[in-house]
Amino acid sequence: MASPALERRLGLGDAVALGLGSMIGAGVFAVWAPAAHAAGSALLVGLGIAATVAFANATASAQLAAVHPTSGGTYAYGRAELGPWWGFLAGWSFVIGKTASCAAMAMTFAAYVAPPGAERVVAIIAVLALTATNLLGVTRTALLTRVVVVVVLIGLAVAVGGALAAPDAEGRLTGIPYGGDLYGVLQSAGLLFFAFAGYARIATLGEEVRDPQRTIPRAIIVTFAVAIVVYVAVGVGVLHALGPDGAASSADPVATAATTGWPWAGPIVRVVAAAASLGALLALIAGIGRTSFAMAREGDLPRALAVVHPTRHVPHRAELALAVVVVALVATIDLRGAIGFSSFGVLLYYVVANVAAWRQHGEARRYPRALQVIGAAGCLVLACTLPWPSVAIGAATVAIGIVYRIVRLRIGDHRNCPR
Repeated sequence: MASPALERRLGLGDAVALGLGSMIGAGVFAVWAPAAHAAGSALLVGLGIAATVAFANATASAQLAAVHPTSGGTYAYGRAELGPWWGFLAGWSFVIGKTASCAAMAMTFAAYVAPPGAERVVAIIAVLALTATNLLGVTRTALLTRVVVVVVLIGLAVAVGGALAAPDAEGRLTGIPYGGDLYGVLQSAGLLFFAFAGYARIATLGEEVRDPQRTIPRAIIVTFAVAIVVYVAVGVGVLHALGPDGAASSADPVATAATTGWPWAGPIVRVVAAAASLGALLALIAGIGRTSFAMAREGDLPRALAVVHPTRHVPHRAELALAVVVVALVATIDLRGAIGFSSFGVLLYYVVANVAAWRQHGEARRYPRALQVIGAAGCLVLACTLPWPSVAIGAATVAIGIVYRIVRLRIGDHRNCPR
């Protein structure tokens, strides 16, 4: 008996909400401190570089999604346009990078709301609760994400307003406490890219979106446009209120910036930051579950994961397996370096997306090939300028995946040999 298929239940608003829920999450509250430490007053230059690379990636994803409206995102696009190995590299990079992001989002949420000593327990509860929400069905995921997005945007508006109202902020945008060398600017761009990568979640829902050839490209571009406006506003506000040195030294720069102008705004921003972490975690679980489902369907992950629930129409085994791995990470590992590791995996994912989009021609082509060149080259440069432990661990994990696939293929060839 064939496994039930995923159902096309999501419209443009749902897809945009899921994308924003992934992009405007914990990253917009947490990424400014390490980025400011790397780039100093050139933080906004790093943001501009990250946005340029992310825009190129967004157009590549939109172009590919219009032709390949299927689950799996660049994993599916890479297989279709370039071959199975390219698809596997994209899918594996996405899964490992975003699994680390899930753990980081859960622990960020717990850092804002949990009493001292209970952070890991609260983070685990958050993972289990949001996995259960996803298992109820993707339309419920989209509805909850809409609510979270609205709350986060209101909270960020309060934060920006408080930051810009700071009475003693003159001149802070022009201070250069860290020198702002090119390597630091590029490293800040790689770290800031972590916050931009959420629009990939829209593409992974290709089999659950109505009229995907139109809806997915539009949703990706709309999501990116809204996110860049929000990030620029928050970045300017943080620098205006705190300056680069204050942003770099703050554990919660957005909340701290808000209180410089409006002292009452701090608790509101912290609550919103917790909500943003939950929104990003919710969307991440949905996206990774569907990429894992697509990879299992092709045999690149255990085929037992390629099962859709008969009534909820969600890839429940893939999402349950993800929850087990994330809980294990939260319970055992210090994830302060998870942003760099996640960025490494996601940047490799988009290298494949840009190469695949560059290969398209004729009616499939929607954007100039120059954008794909900028996207691929930019991803490689940013990946190489991330903190070296993130690069080393990321490269080793990618190598493990490649060895796994080689062994699986050889076992399959051996079984298929005539006796």
